[in-house]
Amino acid sequence: MASRPQARPLSPHLTIWKWGPHMAASIAHRVTGVGMALVGVPLFVWWLASVAGGAEAYGTFRDVFTVASGKLNIVGWVVGIGLTFAFFEHMATGVRHLVLDTGAGYELKRNKIGALACPVIALVLTAAFWLWMGLR
Repeated sequence: MASRPQARPLSPHLTIWKWGPHMAASIAHRVTGVGMALVGVPLFVWWLASVAGGAEAYGTFRDVFTVASGKLNIVGWVVGIGLTFAFFEHMATGVRHLVLDTGAGYELKRNKIGALACPVIALVLTAAFWLWMGLR
């Protein structure tokens, strides 16, 4: 005799959950990881190829990311600063996830503070890094 299937509980959908900083921090961790892979890896390969290609090839690469003959290349600086911010954001959210993996920081207030601190930390570290690079 065939029995009727039981009504199974539905998994909560995104429309049910109240969005908070902890969700944004988790999404930012994934986005920055993908961004560094899609932009950083080809950029690293270009740098390696330019180093292997000789002085002229490396000069072209360097001109994109530095002030060449008094002319600032905005695209290179935006990519460089963007990758730096992505790196520090990914690092900060990674440390946050590491702390959460130990079982600590799940209290609502502490979780919210940790999630909000990640972009602030990334912004401060990015600014400090580029100021340090400019002073060298």
